[in-house]
Amino acid sequence: MSRAARVPFSAQRQQAIVRTLRATGRVDVAGVAADLGVTAETVRKDLIRLEQEGLLRRVHGGAVPIEHVSFEPAVSTRIAFTAEKKRIARAAFEHLPAEGSVLLDAGSTTALLADIFPTDRPLTVFTNSLPIALSLLPRPNVTVYTLGGRVRVTTSAEVGHWANRTLRDLNVDVAFLGTNALSVERGLTTPDPAEAATKHLMLAAARRRVLLADHSKVGRVSLCKHADLDDLDLFITDSGLSDDTHQALVTAGLPTERV
Repeated sequence: MSRAARVPFSAQRQQAIVRTLRATGRVDVAGVAADLGVTAETVRKDLIRLEQEGLLRRVHGGAVPIEHVSFEPAVSTRIAFTAEKKRIARAAFEHLPAEGSVLLDAGSTTALLADIFPTDRPLTVFTNSLPIALSLLPRPNVTVYTLGGRVRVTTSAEVGHWANRTLRDLNVDVAFLGTNALSVERGLTTPDPAEAATKHLMLAAARRRVLLADHSKVGRVSLCKHADLDDLDLFITDSGLSDDTHQALVTAGLPTERV
């Protein structure tokens, strides 16, 4: 990583950190801070965020990479389209109940919704995401439950028998769901079979099901299917979705809102 002017945006910094990590096998806080023109504390916060997303492991003075299978989403996919994801999260906010229960799927866009969760509503939140659960703990009037189960290193999502058993006993008002890929032909798909099974059970656990995903996920197909388009009540995406694709989704039975 060459010496450069200050890099103020977190997504840019995090992409630079991951590029360096892939190239060198390690990053150190002091070196990254000097290269990006930011403080060591800023770099530590970036490393914490990247570790929460399963993209690295922090060690004393820096971080080392976490190996994962090749069909997992690319790093750039998880931290890209931040502005679009924030718009989607703000639109999803309008679909939160005045009171009641909510299910939040693991994912970068659902995490942004958790970041703006209201503090003045009595809500009970169930999630399979450890970072989301931790972010909601300080909010008054919000009661937080995790589903339990094995925690995947790559996504920090709880999956497997325990999580699925909890979902089979749940009945929540609204679920906010994520996906890695969405197509008219194949529905919603994701790389990992265990996550696909858990995501599928989330559909039956909710009275209303809202998908949150940016336009880059549309028109893609991943390994394991977890939902059909008509399993959903609403798809909130960003204005990058083309008119033709928007119409195709609506025609296929998926109400789609672009923001």
